[in-house]
Amino acid sequence: MSNKNWPLWEVFIRSKSGLHHLHAGSLHAADADMALANARDVYTRRNEGVSIWVVESKNIVANDPSKSEEFFEPASDKVYRHPTFYEMPDELSHI
Repeated sequence: MSNKNWPLWEVFIRSKSGLHHLHAGSLHAADADMALANARDVYTRRNEGVSIWVVESKNIVANDPSKSEEFFEPASDKVYRHPTFYEMPDELSHI
């Protein structure tokens, strides 16, 4: 397989323990091991990360942004999921 045919991989980096992985970018690689190695070399050159995820782009499924209103519509009728119904004690002002 020539490098022109290598699949596209999405790279997610967690900068510190306890934080979320964030999308760092994309790269082409022949397989998952090469994608991890390339992601480490490209996106964590200065010790920016403690964890790397790589996902082949074809395996990511997302909603259609042009249909986001109807996609998220069911959530608007579930007001009980919003924190407005809960009273917070005064000593918890930092939340």
